[in-house]
Amino acid sequence: MIGLDTNILVRFVAQDDPVNSPRANAIMKSLSAEEPGWIAVTVIAEFVWVMTRTFRISRTDVYSMLDMFLTWPDIVIEQVDLVRKAANLFLNGKAEFTDYLVSCAGQAAGCSHTLTFDKKAAKSAGMTLA
Repeated sequence: MIGLDTNILVRFVAQDDPVNSPRANAIMKSLSAEEPGWIAVTVIAEFVWVMTRTFRISRTDVYSMLDMFLTWPDIVIEQVDLVRKAANLFLNGKAEFTDYLVSCAGQAAGCSHTLTFDKKAAKSAGMTLA
């Protein structure tokens, strides 16, 4: 397996860097069943942040990008079910993607609830206001 950092994914989808975007394309094209790409949950979180904050991409388009990675046959995503659930909530929600990740991770770990000081996360991501 080959670990993929956020900047590889960003350059691949954004196609905004004349040097690194072609390199990212080659990396993504080289992935195979024998040597798949591995994406950490933290990379997914950073990717969504960069796409929504730096590139100002809509939730719908970011969701489509996530879905591409989630369904790519030669990519393994850490805690894929958690990422998929958070992505689905993010698509129609109002909270940050990371809030959904935290809330879903807590549920998966068996937490009765997840406390937060963030009113938006409490209201939209299913956390409990502390």
